[in-house]
Amino acid sequence: MADFAILFDMDGVIVDSNPFHKLALDIFLGNKGFYMTEEERKTRLYGRANKDWINDLYHGKLNEEELLNLGREKEAIWRELYQHDIQPVNGLKEFLDTLVQAKVRFCIGTSAPVENVDFTLDKIGFAHYFSTVLHQAHVKVGKPHPEIYINCAKTLGMKPENCIVIEDSLAGVMAGKAAGCKVVGITTTHTVAELHNTDYNIKDFNDLSLAICNKLVAAV
Repeated sequence: MADFAILFDMDGVIVDSNPFHKLALDIFLGNKGFYMTEEERKTRLYGRANKDWINDLYHGKLNEEELLNLGREKEAIWRELYQHDIQPVNGLKEFLDTLVQAKVRFCIGTSAPVENVDFTLDKIGFAHYFSTVLHQAHVKVGKPHPEIYINCAKTLGMKPENCIVIEDSLAGVMAGKAAGCKVVGITTTHTVAELHNTDYNIKDFNDLSLAICNKLVAAV
């Protein structure tokens, strides 16, 4: 059994879904009479739980049920848009096969609702890889709070300092670092320059290996 674990975010990491999230957001925000620039989305929205950014959007005036319903509405738009185009990020299958062969523990830790997790893993045919998935319902506080990754490490029976988080969003990177994990940034959403707080950056999973993971965990 390897002495480190991999904690995967989902959107922008397992699948390059963010272009379709952007389209869904354009539709959702337009339907509600709102508009956000790309810079506003990067700082206020990406990587965060729906209930958190929607709550901010409505200045805290909605109750929990209203927030959940609006989140479901946005995600239903996304699933409809993305269903025929969804593909795993390059090199992911080979990397997962390597982890399985080396007996490395791994899981998903995402801000997404369970409906999106089931949709994603079913569409790309990867459900058999991920027996452990923590999603929106498993945390009280979303990213950039570290709760999701602290819970992931605990679920896998690992210390956070022996875990490597793979993230595409700034909020997710902050969550991983705050949890005490090493963080690998994947440049599907942000540039390398924007992901400057990470420990290592990759374009896709062809750029990541067990040797690199071992070096990251061993680094002080």
